[in-house]
Amino acid sequence: MTRDLRRELILGAAKRCFARNGFAGTTTKSVATAASISEGLLFKHFPSKSALYAEILAEECEADPALMHLLDLPPSTETLVVVVRNMVAHFLHVSDQPEHCEAQRLRLLVTSQLDDGEFARLVFEKIAGLVGPKFAASLERAVAAGEATRVGREPMNLFWFTHHTLVTTALTRLSAVPCLNYGDAADLERQTCEYILRGIGLNNDVIAAHLDRELSPEQKRAETTESA
Repeated sequence: MTRDLRRELILGAAKRCFARNGFAGTTTKSVATAASISEGLLFKHFPSKSALYAEILAEECEADPALMHLLDLPPSTETLVVVVRNMVAHFLHVSDQPEHCEAQRLRLLVTSQLDDGEFARLVFEKIAGLVGPKFAASLERAVAAGEATRVGREPMNLFWFTHHTLVTTALTRLSAVPCLNYGDAADLERQTCEYILRGIGLNNDVIAAHLDRELSPEQKRAETTESA
């Protein structure tokens, strides 16, 4: 069996195990047994359970046609706003999703950062490679077009500030009784978008123009995608 085929076999077995037992209830030994291989051979492909789970999450993202459409958009101010709106919508509705799968992953991400950080590092690496470049390139285009003011010298820092702000916002809504109820919930997505877009340097007139405009069907589809 080729290395790539063996890797796909392991991932398929891991998906079944994680779906049945969750992250905490799944062991590398159980995945190896489900894939009919030794645990030692599994470790040759994936060094840890966290690495295996992070790879599954990355594959799910890469298989999402809406996300792929979003990443195919040319770098621009418009694309930057679409990316931010998509991130905001995703995180503000994490607890609303079926079976709370994303909520469980978010809890795992936070727990990892309080522990050895391995899973969090792997997830951040995947996010940085998938969405980060589109965000940074679009922000650079916005600055070049005079539609944004440069904030610092590291555009990826602004991407992470955006991500961390939204993760923290999502965390307040994960418990059965939210830890914090934001005022005027109907306007929360709009207000969050404005806060982030101003923070990364976009001009007020540009923000208003893009947030108020009528979206095309393609852009509406892009904004329904799920981000990490």
